[in-house]
Amino acid sequence: MSEHTYYFDNSATTKVSKEVMDSMQPYLNEIYGNPSTIYSIGREAKKAIEIAREKVAKAINADSKEIFFTGSGTEADNWAIKGVAFANQYKGKHIITTNIEHHAVLHTCEYLEKFGFETTYVPVKENGIVDVNDIKDAIREDTILISVMFANNEIGTIQPIKEIGELAKEKNIYFHTDAVQAIGHIPIDVKELNIDLLSLSAHKFHGPKGVGALYVKNGVNIDNLLHGGGQEKRRRASTENTAGIVGLGTAIEIATQDIPKKAEYLKNLREKTINGLIENIPDIIVNGDREKRLPGNVNVCFKYIEGESILLHLDQYGICASSGSACTSGSLEPSHVLLAIGLPHEIAHGSLRLSFSEENTEEEIDYLLEKLPPIIKNLRNMSPLYNKSNCKN
Repeated sequence: MSEHTYYFDNSATTKVSKEVMDSMQPYLNEIYGNPSTIYSIGREAKKAIEIAREKVAKAINADSKEIFFTGSGTEADNWAIKGVAFANQYKGKHIITTNIEHHAVLHTCEYLEKFGFETTYVPVKENGIVDVNDIKDAIREDTILISVMFANNEIGTIQPIKEIGELAKEKNIYFHTDAVQAIGHIPIDVKELNIDLLSLSAHKFHGPKGVGALYVKNGVNIDNLLHGGGQEKRRRASTENTAGIVGLGTAIEIATQDIPKKAEYLKNLREKTINGLIENIPDIIVNGDREKRLPGNVNVCFKYIEGESILLHLDQYGICASSGSACTSGSLEPSHVLLAIGLPHEIAHGSLRLSFSEENTEEEIDYLLEKLPPIIKNLRNMSPLYNKSNCKN
């Protein structure tokens, strides 16, 4: 058992940075007043929330009045899709999305089908990227929303957001993007990209868990998801998580500073890892486009073995990774994303996702490349599928 933790699962969640922790602390035990109150510690909490709102807005080139804080990225996705659907159902009940979206989007669309809405799930190509022409072909007269993730949470593929935004604007259809995995890794300008709604989550870029935000472009017609008090300009009831919101503001401010430099560093780690795996392990498949992907994302499949076994063996060496989305880790089904790009069930089961942050080092990658090949070899030696394959050759 390794004493050191080698953390390669930053797509699942990230370590809260010291700067973020320090910024949150006063709002946990000193300035703990309810932001809706009029006494000083309440007013100070309210002021801190508004400063954080301005930081989020600046990070994506929005207006602060267009930023609404939520309890998570999942809530933001639910609010964007349900909110637009119910507020605009008089125009139509058709939604377009892709078949590789996060379940926060897919399950929300499925839920809306109970209320007479129809969803077209546009397939992606083998490289994990949707064809804009396929989205264009799916548009109907009653289409009210297009929802396409900015970057995939499993295979890291970056979607043609600018082109989709232009198409949506041309057709007068609202465009939502789940940017939970993209914030801090890719420069995002909601005006330039013609984005009407955007979801984000603090814990994906070294902020705290349990807080997210939804950007709603001024003029977008959207219903409330939560009802109760008058918080968030009467759009999202619930006493604000002041400390979490402050942490989100600090985290997004840091994450969006000098993105190209951080992206280049992560890309080098990514390529070192992928090339090292290909050189040392046979029968390996790299999932998703090699170039149009998040700089710190590696997703591969090893034939003849299961991903869960790989994770258990890696854990013995202090290596943290995943076999797909953390949100579906309890499922026995293979990743819907890997099936969507054409992998058969038996190969999709052998997936490994490694996702890096700027805190990871080349030395850590060397350690991974030292430990992983013998693990794969040993697991294959125990695999009846691998032995059967060898018999055929």
